[in-house]
Amino acid sequence: MSKKKSVRVRLLFVDDGSYHHEEVDLPADSLDQYERLIDFVREDDDVLRRAHVDVDRLCAAYLVE
Repeated sequence: MSKKKSVRVRLLFVDDGSYHHEEVDLPADSLDQYERLIDFVREDDDVLRRAHVDVDRLCAAYLVE
């Protein structure tokens, strides 16, 4: 059995002028289908099933290496 590839992503949220971040591991299978990482986080069905993402407060996403 092979382990699915995942990527670590730092998500930056804003709420009433305050910023905070969370780091999550997300499935990387369809990452290359998106031009921008933030679109991958907001739109990919596997990502949305795996992690609750408040897309209204999400303002940035960064790959963590």
